[in-house]
Amino acid sequence: MHAIRHSADDDPLAAALAPPPGESPIDRAARLARESDARRVNDEIEETIKLDRLAWKRNKAMFKLLLLGQSESGKSTTLKNFQLAFAPKAWHAERTSWRAVIQLNLVRSINQIIDLLSQNMTKSPTGPTSPSATPFSRPPNDIVPDPSFSPDGPPLHFTPNHSLLKLRLAPLRQVEADLKMLIGAATDELDDIPGSPLGQANDTLAAAPFDPAASGTARRRPAEYYVRANAAWRDVLKSASGRRGEESGTERTGLPTERLESAKEIIASCAEDMLALWADCAVRELLRRRRIKMELAPGFFLDDIARIAQRDYEPTDGDIVRARLRTVGVQEYKLTMEKYGASRAPTTEVGRDWMIYDVGGSRTARAAWYPFFDDANAILFLAPISCFDELLAEDRRVNRLEDSFLLWRGIIQSKLLAKCIIILFLNKFDLLEKKINAGVKVNKYLPSFGERENDAQVLARYLHNKFRDQNREYSPQPNRPFYGYVTTCIDTKGTAATLASMRDGVLRHNLRRADFV
Repeated sequence: MHAIRHSADDDPLAAALAPPPGESPIDRAARLARESDARRVNDEIEETIKLDRLAWKRNKAMFKLLLLGQSESGKSTTLKNFQLAFAPKAWHAERTSWRAVIQLNLVRSINQIIDLLSQNMTKSPTGPTSPSATPFSRPPNDIVPDPSFSPDGPPLHFTPNHSLLKLRLAPLRQVEADLKMLIGAATDELDDIPGSPLGQANDTLAAAPFDPAASGTARRRPAEYYVRANAAWRDVLKSASGRRGEESGTERTGLPTERLESAKEIIASCAEDMLALWADCAVRELLRRRRIKMELAPGFFLDDIARIAQRDYEPTDGDIVRARLRTVGVQEYKLTMEKYGASRAPTTEVGRDWMIYDVGGSRTARAAWYPFFDDANAILFLAPISCFDELLAEDRRVNRLEDSFLLWRGIIQSKLLAKCIIILFLNKFDLLEKKINAGVKVNKYLPSFGERENDAQVLARYLHNKFRDQNREYSPQPNRPFYGYVTTCIDTKGTAATLASMRDGVLRHNLRRADFV
């Protein structure tokens, strides 16, 4: 046999890499440039693949928590408490963006009172305007009642000073519109919700919270503004706040700054009139007769007018937690733990990065929950126990507490969630105490409560046992981990302690199941 001999000329790789014969200097430079671009593109692709691989590994170690519950159960407030308790640096970076939301909450409450005042001033006789008459005083007892207006007492006594007050607070209409535009808020009309039996009327004034004894328009809540579940509004407001007092580089960034400044000035100039409106006896009596308890509604800041209406106002942690900004859609929030609670959990990667999903709680939004069920580690379900005497905004035939139990049962029964740790927050205990202290009888709305003591703590224990028993009865997996807490999510200190305890417990269970501890 003869050995096969190869020369360099027979090497196909060498031939492919060799410069073309007769290549000119210009062609050579162009070829080298193309090869350099190709190497750069290849390096970028390899780096992207490397980063994607690392991200996949991190996601495998990421703890995924779903916040579930009906609308206004406190999910967004709980998410803010997570940030405050475990990621204070990130929380501080977002603080300024909440100033406009809090101002909008305040201004909107004032405008709702003015709307109510305008409607009723046309139905009530104007009182005397003699120099001895005290502005905004209670009506004298000798006025003949008008049954068509108020069966609960004599007609309210409105003076020309009320008209003046309405006029002086009129600029707050534009402030509300500007702040909504900056936040990117749209308005949600309850009449447009599919399946809602509310009819076609467009009345926006309602008892808040809902009063079962009310009828007609008193059963309606105001149309509420909302934002889509993304951080765009934060970016706009942080950018505008950071440019206060500076020259703006573009018209787009300058306009939000100007409107924020204008809103701040108008709110400050209206401070005394807002205080007078909220303190007015006739206004308070009007709210009482209409069964409107604004102090129980989310985003209530009327008791903080003097502080929030300052030109140099800076939101506190408590203000931000109490601020109401409804989100539509699924809000994904990656939380990197900057610090641990008092009972420090094992410091592993699985305990550092959390992905928290806050989903809409209205009936029409609940179909969006299911795609997030398959890889969740834990469910945090919020049940507002103060709503035992309220009905759903979407369906006035359904009690809100009953709806929470139906939701809870559906989640417990889900096979997709069979391996999830279950955490229950019996939320809004502070509002429950206020209702019961005001004389509301629990067994009137919850007959199964029976003759137990009409006490907030007793009701909380009763409901905790009911939710726990349903977990045992309907869970597809026996001995499923269950953690139950009574919470007031606007109490930042108390909620931080609860979250630390909850966090350490669920992480220990999750790590034990993964054989890490």
